[in-house]
This record gives sequence, structure tokens and C-alpha cells, in this order.
Amino acid sequence: MNRSRLIFIGVAALALGVLASGWAYRDLQQRTGASHGGMQDVAVAATDIPVGERIQDKDVRIIQMPSDALPPNGFGSKKRLLGRGAVLPIAQGEFFIAGKNLAAENGGSGLPSMIPSGMRAVSVRVNDGSAVGGFIQPRSRVDVLMTGTSASGEAQTITVLKNVEVLANGTRLDRNSVAPESQNSPLITLLVSPDDAAKLALAMAQGRIQLALRNPLDTNQAEVAAVGIHSLYPNQKPPVSTLTHARQKAAPVVQAPTPAPTAYPVEVIRGDKRDITKLPD
Repeated sequence: MNRSRLIFIGVAALALGVLASGWAYRDLQQRTGASHGGMQDVAVAATDIPVGERIQDKDVRIIQMPSDALPPNGFGSKKRLLGRGAVLPIAQGEFFIAGKNLAAENGGSGLPSMIPSGMRAVSVRVNDGSAVGGFIQPRSRVDVLMTGTSASGEAQTITVLKNVEVLANGTRLDRNSVAPESQNSPLITLLVSPDDAAKLALAMAQGRIQLALRNPLDTNQAEVAAVGIHSLYPNQKPPVSTLTHARQKAAPVVQAPTPAPTAYPVEVIRGDKRDITKLPD
């Protein structure tokens, strides 16, 4: 009797184990099937892509990710990616994001693809001294200074533009990761508005241009007063223009002409005769 009871209990336990295993397996299959149904294709970089590079087929790899983990403005295929330019360096495995690290469709590659709509790229010729010793790199922020002669004939330095982004140092469009401490080039390309592009062109024609490197976190746009030669020599009076000297000279006194004497007519009546005589004032 005890033996039969033990056999019955063992069979019942085995049946319950089989039922539990079957239920767990079916639940796992349902979860896996639902998760697989929520997977989508997304394009990532197959290799490191430098800024300005045109995206090619070898640069793109398609992987699958859950749909709720996909980045916004990502790409699910290579078709809309190929031919676009990278406006930022893209690391291997990084997502391609429209409007962030990729140029607009048909926007080309290289420097033109990095210029936002409504902006202009203007190159400024500099030397080691006027380019902060070669420390200005792409993505840096600078102020543009001009030294020239004012209308009063005094040498002055003014701040033409403030907090301007650097697009390129020579032909380099990305930061120099090999030697970031210095990079010399005779041309620095700046990203400016059309109005600022015209102002910058005039400044280059009127005087000598110098760039002042600034902290990218410093966005102060306060006005900077012009600095004249008298600020270097505080005991020297600023020069006065020739026009001012001319205005300070005493004007000659011009006497008004003496008016001619005025005669008044006097009528004299003698009997039936009338005689008009003009007498002086």
C-alpha cells in the first residue's frame, strides 16, 4: 500500500513537472515571438567616418534593434544614406541621424555640406601671430578684430564680429586628433551670416585682421569699445582732425554795407500849383 502510494505520488509529480515545463516553454516562445516582431532595421556606421566625407556603401551596416529603442530621425536602410556628407565625425557603431551628423539630402559633401541654410563661409588670411599661434581648430569660437585708421586719422582696433564658429583650418574640416595642440594654416574659414560676410570683407580691405580665440562656453555678446592709440599713451591727447582745426579758426568779420540814404517826398501847394520835393532823411 505504501509502495503504490509512493508510485502514484511520483507519477503525479512527474506529470505536474511536464505540465509546468510545457507552460513555461510556451510562454517563452510567445515572449520571444512578440519581441522578434518588434525588431526593426537601423543603419549604423561600419567604420570611423571623418567630417566632410561622402557616405558610401562600405560605410554603412544594418543591425536590428527593438523599435522602442530606435533613435529619432534614424535610417532603416542604406538607400537614403548613400551620397550624403558627414557634417560631424561619426564613430564606428554610431547611428546616422538626419540633421545632426548628416547633411541634408542632395546637400553634397565636404565644406559646402557643412554650411547651414542662410549662412556663408568666408576665409580669412592670417599668420601665426594673428591666428593665436595655430591653436585655432575647426569648431573653435573666435572674435574678429581689425586694426586700421579711423576717419579722424587715429589708429584704432575694433571688434568686427563676436563669437564666430570656425569651419576649417586650411583644408582640415575636423579637429586634429594627432596633434591637437597646434595646427598652422594661412587661411581660417569662418561661418557667418550674409551681413557679417559683407562686414568681414570690408574689414579685410580696410585694415589688418586678427582672430581672438575664446572659450566655447563663453557666449557673451557685449559691445566692446574701440581702442585708439591714445589708450596706449594716457598722457598724450588724442589727435584732432584738420577739419576740427579749421572749424576752430576764427571766421573773418564781414561788415554789412552801409545802406543808401532814404529820401522822402514832400508836396508843396502854392495857389493852384503843386510841387513835390524830395528831402533827405
